[in-house]
Amino acid sequence: MENGRNAGVLCHISSLPGKYGIGSLGKEAYRFARLLKKCGVKYWQVLPLVQTGYGDSPYSSVSCTSGNPYFIDLELLAREGLLTKAELAQARHLPGTVSYGSLYNERYVTLRKAFSRFNFDGEDFRAFVRKGDFEDYALFMTAKRVYGENFLYWEEPLKYRDADALEKLRTDFHEEYLFWNFLQYEFSRQWRALKDYCNALGIRIIGDIPLYVAADSADVWAHPGLFKLDSDLRPTKVAGVPPDYFSETGQLWGNPIYDWAAHEREGFAWWTKRLKSALDQYDLVRIDHFRGIDRYYEIPAFAETAVKGEWQDGPGEKLFAGIDGAGRIIAEDLGIMDEGVRALREKLGFPGMKVLLFAFDGNPENEFLPEHIGPDSVCYTGTHDNDTVAGYVHTLATEEFLLFRSRVAQVLQEAGVYVKLGESGEDFAQAFCRLALASRAQLAVLPVQDILGLGNEARMNFPGTDEGNWKYRMEKLPSGRAAAKLRHWIKLYRR
Repeated sequence: MENGRNAGVLCHISSLPGKYGIGSLGKEAYRFARLLKKCGVKYWQVLPLVQTGYGDSPYSSVSCTSGNPYFIDLELLAREGLLTKAELAQARHLPGTVSYGSLYNERYVTLRKAFSRFNFDGEDFRAFVRKGDFEDYALFMTAKRVYGENFLYWEEPLKYRDADALEKLRTDFHEEYLFWNFLQYEFSRQWRALKDYCNALGIRIIGDIPLYVAADSADVWAHPGLFKLDSDLRPTKVAGVPPDYFSETGQLWGNPIYDWAAHEREGFAWWTKRLKSALDQYDLVRIDHFRGIDRYYEIPAFAETAVKGEWQDGPGEKLFAGIDGAGRIIAEDLGIMDEGVRALREKLGFPGMKVLLFAFDGNPENEFLPEHIGPDSVCYTGTHDNDTVAGYVHTLATEEFLLFRSRVAQVLQEAGVYVKLGESGEDFAQAFCRLALASRAQLAVLPVQDILGLGNEARMNFPGTDEGNWKYRMEKLPSGRAAAKLRHWIKLYRR
C-alpha cells in the first residue's frame, strides 16, 4: 500500500448501475472511477471478478482465474461491430437488483450473437488462445455445455482427462471451445482498459481471491491430485468454519480441502501461479479466509453442519516462498483467530482487517474498537458478509438499540468524532464511516452501501444461505451530495 493514510471504497462491479441487468466494465465503471478521484479516494476494492457458479457467489466459481462474462460491457461489443442496436435494446433490463436467473437464460444468447460476428482468426485472439491461460476453463465449459452440469458424471475418459478425450473434445466442438476463449478474451481486454484508466487517475484496485475453489470447477477437474478426493474424484473433506459470530452452527462451505502435502511436493506451483495472476490483475489482493493458511478447519464430506470438524495445520509461510507480496497483500484475518495466524500475518508483513461492526459488544479489550486499531490494518465499517450499518441498527430491539447507541456514542466522543446519533440508521452509517476514516489504520475502506446509509435491502450476502445473495445494485451513481460528504470526510480526517 501507499505510504500515509488513505481511503478506499468497496463496490463490486455487479453493483454498478446500468441498462443491462448487472454492472459491467463499461461507461458506468469509468464514471464511478472519476467520482472516486473527485472525492479523493485512492483505492477501489472489488469482490472476486470470476465467473460465478452455484449460488451466484463470486466465492464459488467454475474457474478461479476466469472473468465473469456478465461483466463484459455490451455497448463496447457493439462499438466493435459485434452487436446491433436492436440486440442491445433486447438485452436491456429494468433498474433494480440483479436477476441471475434472467441473466443465465438471456446473456449467453446475446454473447453468442457477438461471437458469431467475431473474427476468431485474428492474430491477437489466436495468440491469446495459444498462450493457454484459459485452456482448462474453455475445455471444462465446453464439456459442461455438451455433456451436462457436473464433471463427476461425464464419461470416464473425459472425467479423468485422458489426452485423446481432451483432443477429441477440442476438435469435435472447436467453435464452442473458441466461444469460451472469446469470453475471456473480451473480459481481459475490457478489464485491463478499466484498470489502466483507474491507475492513470491515481486509483489502485484491490482485488479479492477466495482461499478455496468450488468442487465442480475446472481447477479440481484439472488438478485432482491437489485436493483431498476419493477415487471417484468426490471430496472426502470439505471446508468451512466452526461456530462463530456469523453462525451458531458454523459455516459449511462445501469446498474441497487442499492436499497441502501434494502442493508442497510440487513447490506450491499451482498456488504461486494463481497468486501471481491475481497480482497482475489487481494492484493489491485481499486473501479471503487467510487464517486457513496457518490452520484450517476440515469437515467430513456429507456432514449437515460445520460443528463436527477438526483443525489441521496449513502450509504457513511456505505458501508465499515464490511470491513478493509485501505491500500488495491484505490478509482477511477474521473469525476464530489464534497466535499462530497472527504471528504468520505479522511475519509476512501483511496488514489485517478490522471491522467496526464487531466492536460494540461491551468488551473494552475488543480488538475492533478504534482505540485498538493500529497502522498495520485495513479498517472497514463492515464486509460483504455483514448487514449494512443501517440495516444492522434496524434489526435491534429497543433495549439492544439503546445500549448499542450508548456504546457507539461513547466511542465517538473518545475518538473526537462529532456525530449526533438519533434513531436513524443513516446516522449510524455516517458515524461508522467517520470512525473508520479517523482511525489509525493505514487504509480505511467504506462499502458504498454505508456511504449511502442504505438498509439491509442493500446487503450483499447472508453467510450460510445459498439463495438471494449478491443482488444489490445502485440505481444510479452517488449524487453530488453524497460525493461532497465523502470528499469532506476524507479531507477532515486527512486521508
